[in-house]
Amino acid sequence: MNYKHKLIEGAKDYGIDLSNRQVEQFITYMNILNDWNQKMNLTGLEEPEDIIIKHFLDSISCVDGMNLTGNEKIIDVGTGAGFPGLPLKIIYPDLELTLLDSLQKRIRFLEHVSTELGLDNVECIHGRAEDYGQDNSYREKYDYVVARAVASLDVLSEYTLPFVKVGGSFISQRGTNVKDEVIESTEAVETLGGRFEDIIEIDLPYSDAERHLVIISKLSKTPNKYPRRAGMPKKRPL
Repeated sequence: MNYKHKLIEGAKDYGIDLSNRQVEQFITYMNILNDWNQKMNLTGLEEPEDIIIKHFLDSISCVDGMNLTGNEKIIDVGTGAGFPGLPLKIIYPDLELTLLDSLQKRIRFLEHVSTELGLDNVECIHGRAEDYGQDNSYREKYDYVVARAVASLDVLSEYTLPFVKVGGSFISQRGTNVKDEVIESTEAVETLGGRFEDIIEIDLPYSDAERHLVIISKLSKTPNKYPRRAGMPKKRPL
């Protein structure tokens, strides 16, 4: 089975039937990623099959924790090379997507990919979550926040929950030891106006990696003092 077939069949595991155009968009994305990766560090993965499984299918798995109609407003915090935000946008082209990253060179890459794939309504912004989370143009404006960042859940929640509007959700992609993380982060999440709703075990196609989605609902507005200034959430977790 070649990598393109694995993309198509793997997406079906999440109830997604990719069109020919979407398949070509993913392959173009992969080729651009490999090309730019020669000049800057975007991913440690180089083989097409690894990119398909560990980046694309892993990103698509977020749909198991979302109730998407296709018109939602989503922000991907700490998006890096565009995961999971851009794969979700390829699948649901009418999503209004914001990609936030702290490195300008990654923003240039994301803008280039979005243009080459013909994706509309993608905003790529350079900055820190602590700053944009206090900006009224972004604060509590999103139906969903997604993040594949490696920060602990208590820290990551302070980065992300301020962006979620009341009634929306934060979807955090996690690996192992999820239940312990949830217990340790419960107080922080509640302080920020959220509540843990579910932990979904993900069966990543063609992989034995342990993957989970942690679903956090936004019940009330985040207190104005959060997120704290840049660096503080990590230095002094809630």
